[in-house]
Amino acid sequence: MKLRKVSAAAATALVLALTATACGGDDGGDSNSGSGGGDKIKIGIKYDQPGLGLKEPDGSFSGFDVDVATYVAKELGYEPNQIEWVETKSADRENALSRGDVKIIAATYSITDERKQKVDFAGPYLLAHQDLLVKKDSDITKATDLNEKKLCSVAGSTSAQNVKDDFAPKAQLDQRGGYSECLAALQSGGVDALTTDDSILAGYAAQEQYKGQFKLAGLKLSNENYGIGVKKGDKATLDKVNAALEKMVSDKSWDKAVKENFGPANYKNEPAPKIGQIVQ
Repeated sequence: MKLRKVSAAAATALVLALTATACGGDDGGDSNSGSGGGDKIKIGIKYDQPGLGLKEPDGSFSGFDVDVATYVAKELGYEPNQIEWVETKSADRENALSRGDVKIIAATYSITDERKQKVDFAGPYLLAHQDLLVKKDSDITKATDLNEKKLCSVAGSTSAQNVKDDFAPKAQLDQRGGYSECLAALQSGGVDALTTDDSILAGYAAQEQYKGQFKLAGLKLSNENYGIGVKKGDKATLDKVNAALEKMVSDKSWDKAVKENFGPANYKNEPAPKIGQIVQ
């Protein structure tokens, strides 16, 4: 009887082992695995920036950051249907990476010394500049032209104040709740210009309802080096993302993404930056 009990226990253990083996595919779903190829990868993006990171009414996602992240994910071993897009607002980007909520972040994430203390950055993959968006027939061609003019930006942004402090002390600042409100004010003549990164301005101006109405002034009031955020210390992922960005540039997928997302706004983009080349 004792022998039979041991055999029964062994049989039970074998069944459990076989069951665990059959379910073992779930282990591949860890989106934080450095090797890629799992069931899903979580990527942080913006949901409210046309041309960069936008959640469409049908639930799909579009924009340059989305295209870049999709390309990178492919090189990491993930198909588009394996990507889980996660909204990461500016104030929560570092925390989202440190908590492991997302594997990488591509969300107009400017590389700064302060941020590099908390996260690692692949790239940069785009060099943007603070600029002005004005009406197509506007005579504003330089920042000093904004003296005595109304300049719109989003509440909490430092862009408009930077213009007032450094270029046009007599500019009248008009802060709104979002860029769409600034665009509506610009369209109606309530303000004379809108300021933020040129890539963001180009994305908004390229929307169907605004095509042909606005233009970028083409000023370079600052340098914004967009990088892909990676959890601090995750060198394996960092190296793979950098390799993917280099490949995206070399096979011309980068140029295609720029043209498709920013072209309608006459966005004169900088050439693709070299990995690790930060423009101050």
